[in-house]
Amino acid sequence: MRGSRQVSGLRAALAVLALVAVSGCRTGGTPSVPPPQEAGGEREYVIGVGDVLNVTVWQNERLTAQGVPVRSDGKISIPLVDDVQAAGLTPRELKEVITQALTEYVVDPDVTVTVVQPNSQRVFVMGAVARPGPVALFTEMRVLDALSAAGGFTTFADRDDIRVLRREEGGVREYRFDYDAFVSGKAPGSNFVLAPGDTIIVPD
Repeated sequence: MRGSRQVSGLRAALAVLALVAVSGCRTGGTPSVPPPQEAGGEREYVIGVGDVLNVTVWQNERLTAQGVPVRSDGKISIPLVDDVQAAGLTPRELKEVITQALTEYVVDPDVTVTVVQPNSQRVFVMGAVARPGPVALFTEMRVLDALSAAGGFTTFADRDDIRVLRREEGGVREYRFDYDAFVSGKAPGSNFVLAPGDTIIVPD
């Protein structure tokens, strides 16, 4: 069974590579890391459809809502306020929207918004890893973090030729990550920050 899962992961990885070839992968010499403006800086999580949130109003259990799903229309439902647009906002921005809406009913509401299931923001790890598939992406995840979340390498993984595919305007950009070079200190800046939708392919 495990062997069949690895074969399936490899087939999926080859399918992605075929897609890149058809769509025209803009390698340009295959840069090892994205430009600084893409890789640098911690970003706030943006809520999306399918995420599950906790909306807590301090000292007010009636208005607190746990496990609230973001519906396909991008909205959530909470007591008193009813439907609120959530998709496209950060938790901080949604907190401000809900706080403003609740001021009509509550004096100085203290609202906290927490993403408990980040189902909309994911990267995909494929090929020679223990658990190929989607990996939830929180605020900042790097290549090594995603590989670890996927259970690490299988026995025959080609760790020095890992590819990261990123869909951009006009095509798909391919980057490379050399695990052995990074852990040995030869490529300290190569463990770059991933973007939602990135696909990591580990060949064998």
